[in-house]
Amino acid sequence: MLNNGRLVSPIVSCNWLNDNRNLEHVIILDARVKTTNVLTSEDYIPNSRYFDNKGKFSAINADFPNTIPSQDQFQYEAQQLGISKDSVIVVYDDKGLYWSPRVWWLFKTFGYDNVAVLDGGLPEWKRLNYETVSSLTTPTWKLGNFSAAYQPDHMRFFNHIAEISKNEHCILLDARSEERFKGLVPEPRVGLRSGTIPNSENLPYTNLLSGNCLKSKEELKSIFNTFKIEDKSLTFSCGSGITACILALAADILDYKKIAVYDGSWTEFGTLTT
Repeated sequence: MLNNGRLVSPIVSCNWLNDNRNLEHVIILDARVKTTNVLTSEDYIPNSRYFDNKGKFSAINADFPNTIPSQDQFQYEAQQLGISKDSVIVVYDDKGLYWSPRVWWLFKTFGYDNVAVLDGGLPEWKRLNYETVSSLTTPTWKLGNFSAAYQPDHMRFFNHIAEISKNEHCILLDARSEERFKGLVPEPRVGLRSGTIPNSENLPYTNLLSGNCLKSKEELKSIFNTFKIEDKSLTFSCGSGITACILALAADILDYKKIAVYDGSWTEFGTLTT
């Protein structure tokens, strides 16, 4: 999985991480979202550092949740985590595959590719009976020299979506459940109307999973082939820009080149349209 210090896949197994977690440049990021202000009495992979999705790595004053931060903010906070230009980053969360692909996509959006998602996350790690600890690593690392370089083609925003939805060379895939996509159940966010972006198609992120892990490359290819993608560009949406990144991860594994995530997703679109 490493070639001259570079990850050769956007996803790594728990076996690989267990064998390589003590290498000098490997940085393990825990991407779970806090339910309280203090992370205690929980299980972590040893040497984990906390990636604060909702706080330090979001534009917290934005109108919508999980909004991508500025380049300067992302660079500063990554450096605070000790991340440098030669870091090998592996990110996981406590749900399996949920928040971690968002972190992977953020690093790619800010120009850093030496990052991978842990397949199956903490649940798979524990299922395999690998070591866990009850607290995060104490921040004793040196300030990193990470340098961010924003890649605008990786993200889409509200002003892009009307054109994308009408463009025959673009496909917009929604990662929400079929029930939410069809408006058969209320949106979980209070006050948000049900609906879909015009001309979007539904690919629930759960369809890509086998247990806590991604399905095989062959299975993923079969699923994506049902959308007749060919050389079209792909934009992924969901509720608020999180599970859309699971679709982006699968598309990257399948070597699709023209892929982007709609950052505000249905929360933004459903709020700003009627």
